[in-house]
Formats: sequence, structure tokens, C-alpha cells
Amino acid sequence: MLKAHETGGDVAAIMAELGLKARAAARPLALASADQKNRALAAMADLLTAREAELLQANAIDVANGEEAGLAASFIDRLTLTPERIRAMADGLREIAALPDPIGSVIAEWSRPNGLRIERVRTPLGVIGVIFESRPNVTADAGALCIKAGNAVILRGGSDSINSSSAIHACLADGLEAAGLPRDAIQLVPVTDRAAVGEMLKGLDGNLDVIVPRGGRSLVERVQTEARVPVFAHLEGVCHVYVDASADLGMAVDIAVNAKMRRTGICGAAETLLVDRAAASTHLVPILDALQAAGCEVRADEETAALWPGAKPVTEEDWRTEYLAPVISAKLVDGVTGAIDHIERYSSHHTEAIVAEDADAVERFFAEIDSAILLHNASTQFADGGEFGMGAEIGIATGRMHARGPVGVEQLTSFKYRVRGSGQVRP
Repeated sequence: MLKAHETGGDVAAIMAELGLKARAAARPLALASADQKNRALAAMADLLTAREAELLQANAIDVANGEEAGLAASFIDRLTLTPERIRAMADGLREIAALPDPIGSVIAEWSRPNGLRIERVRTPLGVIGVIFESRPNVTADAGALCIKAGNAVILRGGSDSINSSSAIHACLADGLEAAGLPRDAIQLVPVTDRAAVGEMLKGLDGNLDVIVPRGGRSLVERVQTEARVPVFAHLEGVCHVYVDASADLGMAVDIAVNAKMRRTGICGAAETLLVDRAAASTHLVPILDALQAAGCEVRADEETAALWPGAKPVTEEDWRTEYLAPVISAKLVDGVTGAIDHIERYSSHHTEAIVAEDADAVERFFAEIDSAILLHNASTQFADGGEFGMGAEIGIATGRMHARGPVGVEQLTSFKYRVRGSGQVRP
């Protein structure tokens, strides 16, 4: 990888060239057969496992540099590759290859009284830009998903994982070539200069169709603020669990603890617990006791703290906070109406769950809350493309475009209409 001074500083020209190459590769890729794309993905997976030693050697450089720079242990863990993680990457590519090919599939079809037959058919988006941070496995996941959906992709990884990403990218490019597809269908930005991100956000002279950021709040916020092309992303995951008075107590305890504590650092982790005021005497204390026993800090309003004195005072800002830590905010609300009002005020529209046996309460929750993912009697930690049976995902989107929730292969497509006639002219 090159620094800006090693390229004469002309990052804009380098990025423009990447855009041109990606656009040129996008057309043959869009026309590639499902078999050809799957052969490329299988070749990529085989190369990842065959080159394990090379990948580990490249990754060791990144890890050593990260440790020398004083990166946090959690960051080093995300950065580190192991033989098991490399095999998991390869298996992920094979799973993507096994998914149905979306391109050319008929989404809907109908006939008009004048005899016209109309079909809505899936097509690739074109060229996708993926900007990500420390996880080198995103190089493989994102590249493979884009290829399966018939898209060319430009990957811009973090400078901390540049050696690892480069070694992985070489496997992907060689896999494309082995299947007779253009190497330029997956490109890795060859400079670590941050100006490269700025060029991607401008759209690379119209050659970039969509941007997907994978990383922390500062990265996603910058992309959403500056991008001149559509963005598939979520800024944060302020996810809620609402426990209705009709909820089974044992189920409510299990779901609340799992939603918060299974993995506290993921975007689908619950950050706020809402309990029906009508269940305060039966459900509140057992749920909070279980959360505390699991190692969770509870912050609550005065009413809740009066019933469960172990809580710390909650602030207005807490209701809007994505903790990504073993901390949860708790509050009593007036039934499903109160839960909906709170969620609509504070939610990031990522994922919300209701625990209830009352069918009417569930239907209101589903109908009135406008979040990307809604769950009934299940943990928010299921907010994941793999758990949805979609294979790998490129991220979670909370916008209101067609890609909402887990962004998998189908969400990386658009559509066109095919209209078949027999000589009709419009009067």
C-alpha cells in the first residue's frame, strides 16, 4: 500500500482510475452466469485456505504495528486473524456461493387488459464502495457478497489492517481471474491517505453507485454527512426490549438478559428495557435481578429505582445512548402505548423487541413502530443476516430505501421492468 507522498500526492487521480476500472468490470460481471460467479467464489475460498501462512504473516505485521501504536485490546482482537478465522472466512464465501443467484429473478409479473405482459426483474446495482475499519474479514465478506449480486466493488479498509486486507484481496482477485471474470471487479484502494475516502464520497466521477460504511460512529457519520451517492448504513443501534404485562416471566427474563448480555458490543444489543407498569410488581424485579447477576449495570428513572434500589440514576442522554457495554437503561411505561411513544422518541430505528402473549399488543407494536427490525418473543441479538438465513451480510441499514435491515445479496440489487407486447401502440 502506498502513502500519498509515494504516489506524487495525486490521490484524486488514483481514485478516479479505480472508478473507471470498476465501471468497466461491472458490465461483464452483470452478465456473468450464476455458475461462473460461484466458481469464482469457490476459487477465492480455496485460495484463502491454501495461502493461510501468507495471510497470517501479513496479519502479524498489522498486529505488531497495532500493539506498538497502543491500540486497545478489543481492537487488536478484531484485527487478529487465526487459522480458525481464516477457515471461517473461506466457509463464508462457500455459503454465499450456495445462495440462490438473485440476478435475473422475476420479483413480480402481471398482464394488462391490452395484452402487455410486465415483469419486474432483479439487476445489479453497478459499482459499490465499501469503507470499513479494522476487521480484515470484511474484505472477503463484502467482496464476495458484491460479486454474488453481480456488482463490482471498491474496498477501502482501515490503515491498521492494510497488510491483511491486501493479502486477502489478492486471493479474491486471483479467484475472479480463475473463473474468467475481470480482476478489477474487486479492487482495494491502494493508498492509506484519508483523502481517498473523500474521493469515494464524491462518487468517483459518477462511477460509484452506492456506499456502504462498516465501522464506528465517526466513520458512519462522516459518510452520511458528506456522501453524494446513496448510503446503506446505520449510525447506531439504540435497541429496545419492551416487556408487556401479558409476557411469560421466564421468557421475559431470558430474552432481556440475552438481548443485553450475549454480546454487548454489537449493534443489535439491547440498550433500553421498557416494562409495562401493570407488570411492575411481577416482572420488573426478577428481570433486573437477572441482568445484575449477569454483570449488567442498571440505570433507571425514579419510579423504577424505588422498586429496585440497585439502579443508578438515569439521565435524558442515557435514553439516546448506544452503550456497547454491560449497561442498560430501564423504565416503566403505560403498556404498549407508552412503549411505542418512548421508542419513537429515542430509537435509532435499528431493532426493537416485544415480549408479550397479548396478540393485540404485538400487532400494535409491529404496526406503529418504524424500525428496520421488529421481533416478538425473541432476542434483539437475532438482528443479523446470517440468523435471517440470508448468508453473510454487508451491514445493517436503517434508512428507508429498499435496503433495510440486514443488507445481504438481494439488498445489493436493483430491478428493471421487462414489458412484452404483440404490436400494441398507445392511443
